[in-house]
Amino acid sequence: MSDDLEQQLIDPVTLSVVQGALQATQRAMTLTMERTGRSPVYSVARDYSNAIFDWDARMVLQGEDLPTHLGSLVLATKAVAGWFGDDVAPGDVMFHNDPVYDGSHIADMCMYKPVFFEGEVVFWAVSKGHVIDAGGPVPGSYNAEAKEIWAEGLRIPPLKIVERGRRREDVINMILLNVRSRRNQAGDMNAQMGAVRLGEQRLLALLEKFGVATVRAAIERLLELAEEHTRTIVRALPDGVYRNAVISEDPGHGHGDQTIAAEVEIRGDRATVRISGPPQIDFYMNSYRSNTLSGIYAGFLMFAQVQPPFNEGLYRPLEVDFGPPGTMVNAVEPAPHVNCTGGMQETICDAVRGAFTQARPERALAGWNHTCGMNIAGVDPRSGESYVDLRMSTVIGGAGALAGVADGWHAIGAQAALGAQQTGETELVEHISPVIIHELSIAQDSAGPGTFRGGCGLVTEFEPIGHDMSVIVWGEGFAHRPPSVDGAFAVLPDAKLARGWHIVEDEAVDEVRTNRTLVVRPGERFRFRNPGGGGAGDPFARPPELVAEDVRNRKVSAAAARTEYGVAIDPASGEPDLAATIALRALAAAPSDASEEAAR
Repeated sequence: MSDDLEQQLIDPVTLSVVQGALQATQRAMTLTMERTGRSPVYSVARDYSNAIFDWDARMVLQGEDLPTHLGSLVLATKAVAGWFGDDVAPGDVMFHNDPVYDGSHIADMCMYKPVFFEGEVVFWAVSKGHVIDAGGPVPGSYNAEAKEIWAEGLRIPPLKIVERGRRREDVINMILLNVRSRRNQAGDMNAQMGAVRLGEQRLLALLEKFGVATVRAAIERLLELAEEHTRTIVRALPDGVYRNAVISEDPGHGHGDQTIAAEVEIRGDRATVRISGPPQIDFYMNSYRSNTLSGIYAGFLMFAQVQPPFNEGLYRPLEVDFGPPGTMVNAVEPAPHVNCTGGMQETICDAVRGAFTQARPERALAGWNHTCGMNIAGVDPRSGESYVDLRMSTVIGGAGALAGVADGWHAIGAQAALGAQQTGETELVEHISPVIIHELSIAQDSAGPGTFRGGCGLVTEFEPIGHDMSVIVWGEGFAHRPPSVDGAFAVLPDAKLARGWHIVEDEAVDEVRTNRTLVVRPGERFRFRNPGGGGAGDPFARPPELVAEDVRNRKVSAAAARTEYGVAIDPASGEPDLAATIALRALAAAPSDASEEAAR
């Protein structure tokens, strides 16, 4: 029976079973990494993604992992499969991280295992994870002083770390020799190895049960169904050209703010997305095309509200134009890039989502916090070994409100992860790294006000135990707040911005508001606040009882309730003072000269 005929005859039950088996396989791969990962970025933060690709290196399933890995996996798997061509054998495992070969950034290291059945490659089991360190002069590899990619860390082109079932210990040793926290990173590599091997076992069982022809037919149909779904979404949009531009924040090194623009052209059931940016710069914000594709796909998915499971068929109706090589959104060697998977990818996502929203304004979503956070590093006095830790609680901020629908989520994560990363239990963090966590709490007044309030960010304060600790601050959100929509305030106080404080003897001796590295010694503390999400709608239209509830829950201060929402809180009862609230809101609605006179 031909593949075409088999595809015509495949029944919905078989199709559903095959899809379920693929989903279960992907979830099992992710669970393997969760249970066996060694470094905090794996065992606590879950900064990884697993996916299944087919014989043509098409993504047939990515789980509910990190959107920032989405587009780069689509391109990277094709790049690796194309690089090796026919030089692939049962038992091989490939490894790679380089953006020139369509990796996202060098801190995301990816493992690929071809799955052979009856002498041919039918699947690729793929696992990508953010490693705790990729080498280079700065622990964690976020080197804000790098002016070219070679100053950022170890670049790994497609290579084999297992060949015909035999581990290439020489190659693995070369990789581990170039990174800090070798023991943890070796454990993370083994976790990835376990994930792709388990993926292979489950996929072989699927092929044994149904046969190659049926599985191939099911995959083709799943790709077609996803494509049809996207075409339905695009077809419902008015034909036209929609444009949006977003500021990429100057993180303090003198380059200034940059403008990233997106143009979306809708014609029938197809959409052309054109992304553009200024020439690439000698700073680590540049995005190579695979990371840019992640931002484009994430922006579309946020707008379209497509539900999982995800496969490559979803993107067939989208044509992508990256613009000329050598820009910040289509960078080429030697552009530095390590900070691209956060801020720049999120800016691209904002630009694309905003352009699609021009076609459906009722789907306006306020901005999420952009990735800003820190790595900590030093020598663990308990073991004498070097350690590096990405302090995930400093990355996780608030989500934007959805106009007319809901408040933003608190502490849900940076937009690049869309809620897939976790902070972990404080006790576990203290067990893994030689620090004391003095505070982990909701950052009061960090959310953008609105009829629908944004989500709050977090405050983290910690102290090194028995050693000097390097703190590497990176990302953005220090100068620009997540945008609000539909009448929400645009001018807001600094409580909405990212900030760090070096605290010595209970006094802040240094305020950090840019990308930099500093040393915190025993007895000193470092405190970090990340932003909340943007609000939606007029804050003075928010029901006073909801504002009072936020005040009771320490999400909004009584002072901010008054100035940002026009709600007076009775200090004795904690309830809204309705008479005073009516007066405040009437005052705000009065002409500006009358308001100023009354305020005096």
